[in-house]
Amino acid sequence: MLKVVFDTTVLVSAFLRRLQGGVSFDLLQFVDKGLFELYVSGDILEEVADTLITHEHIRRRYQYPETAVVEFCKDVARLAVVVGDIPEVHVVRDPDDDMIVACAFAAGADYLVSRDKDLLSLGEHEGIAMITPEAFMHVLRKQ
Repeated sequence: MLKVVFDTTVLVSAFLRRLQGGVSFDLLQFVDKGLFELYVSGDILEEVADTLITHEHIRRRYQYPETAVVEFCKDVARLAVVVGDIPEVHVVRDPDDDMIVACAFAAGADYLVSRDKDLLSLGEHEGIAMITPEAFMHVLRKQ
């Protein structure tokens, strides 16, 4: 089974699009159906919660309670395998991106799904393919 890590942008998008749908939200539904294994770290979940709670422009546009963010993060933790023992890596210029790559490395992931241009520019690192949600959806359709 494919092992996959979603970065913060994908998880935030899945939360924001849960009512209207969208590829990031759809991918989370596929985890629930057992089409692939999702891996996250505590740091990724913290960054998702922090982004959704502290970015006022997002809160104003989408209008959701903080409790919805907490429940979403708990749901993701239940769906995913939460990885511990995350190694320290220095692959890209942003330490927040490094923690995503480190989670993928610790998980032995096949794919890191992201919209982050720095991560996507890597193309591949240590056998982990960095691809967009749309490209990953295409991978799933081929299976």
